Amino acid sequence: MFSSDRSKRDLFTGALEMMILQSLQCQPINGYAMVQHIQQRSRDLLEVEEGSLYPALQRLLKASLDEASWEISATNGRVRTYRITKKGRKHLEQEIFRFEQMFEGISLVLADAKP
Repeated sequence: MFSSDRSKRDLFTGALEMMILQSLQCQPINGYAMVQHIQQRSRDLLEVEEGSLYPALQRLLKASLDEASWEISATNGRVRTYRITKKGRKHLEQEIFRFEQMFEGISLVLADAKP
């Protein structure tokens, strides 16, 4: 999920799916553009690899959290464009809440560790 820099670590389970759904909330998008969007929004801290992205998109499709259709790109190529579903929006809202709760708990534990 991250670049080869060993100081970068894998995200917790569900983080990639959350970022995909958040990206789809902005606009329908194809896989390549999604990789670029996540990388830009993270200020190049995150680098999503195709080997992680497409399986995650398929999991979301299977759960009906997103949907896909084939379209023609600006360069006349066929691209698969993904859109978030109503179910996906609700799921994202719940996952963001859970993430915020987890982050708050971790922050409290780390704050306690300060000298």
